[in-house]
Amino acid sequence: MGDFKFQNRREFLKFTLGTAATVYGLNSYGQNNLLLEKGFTKLTILYTNDQHSRIEPFPENDAKYAGEGGFAKRASMIEKIRSEDKNVLLLDAGDIFQGTPYFNYYHGEIEYKLMTLMQYDAVTFGNHDFDLGCENIVTQIPHAGFDFINCNYGFEDTALSKNKKISPYKIYKKGPLKIGVLGVGIDLENLVDIKYTKGIIYKDPIANANKIASTLKNEEKCDYVICLSHLGYKYDTNKVSDLALAERSKNIDLIIGGHTHTFLETPQIALNSIGKEVQITQVGWAGIWLGKIEVFFSSYNKKTLQNNKNMRI
Repeated sequence: MGDFKFQNRREFLKFTLGTAATVYGLNSYGQNNLLLEKGFTKLTILYTNDQHSRIEPFPENDAKYAGEGGFAKRASMIEKIRSEDKNVLLLDAGDIFQGTPYFNYYHGEIEYKLMTLMQYDAVTFGNHDFDLGCENIVTQIPHAGFDFINCNYGFEDTALSKNKKISPYKIYKKGPLKIGVLGVGIDLENLVDIKYTKGIIYKDPIANANKIASTLKNEEKCDYVICLSHLGYKYDTNKVSDLALAERSKNIDLIIGGHTHTFLETPQIALNSIGKEVQITQVGWAGIWLGKIEVFFSSYNKKTLQNNKNMRI
């Protein structure tokens, strides 16, 4: 069979567990069980982005997404996953609002109530979430049983200034793991009517994300740091994107993105400012896919192996 040389224990683990070709190779139920039996802790990250008020599936006569999407089918999938996995984190990267008559009539109340029933942990803001202004978010937030996370919008001069559900970051305990989640949003200029964004101060998302990520990793000692981003995957210009954020970051492990409605079957890899891998993911729009990433941690709480299973709804 030839000689095999491994650079370190991590490379050896990848090979012996059938994952020498790729870190995403944990394909079977048996391999997952093997890791758990060996004392690994599994974190299951579920995520959406750009739901755009798609409460019901697309109609059966839709030319592209017939019968796909919708909250009910996603809720069933999430419930099934939770029945099988202990440490589940459910996140959204913004643009929950706008796109169907449900938003025109109910202004986001239904979206927040249904996401609460699905037990979302946290969301960040997308530009369309401000389509009726901060005042509407204030009205709808009581319907939300989840956290709102953003570290680069200043809300001090808006109706959201005193809302305790909005934080620059949150830490979630999942079994023995500490998972830090931060959020960043896109520049709202020319994306939202200025009458709805009055008082919102836009701050450099990369600088602020790096500051918070450092706090999470180095001070709070989080085992894994996730950035919820509504910047967009990548652009042909110098516009700030998830790819640019990843390359200039230092302590972020995973970027869950939105805005560009990009369907990524598996997370894309970028090297950060110190040469370490950062993963970037996004699951299109309208709830057509539910993103799923399983991360296995060794007993030392070091990320070791990963499996991605984005699911079409």
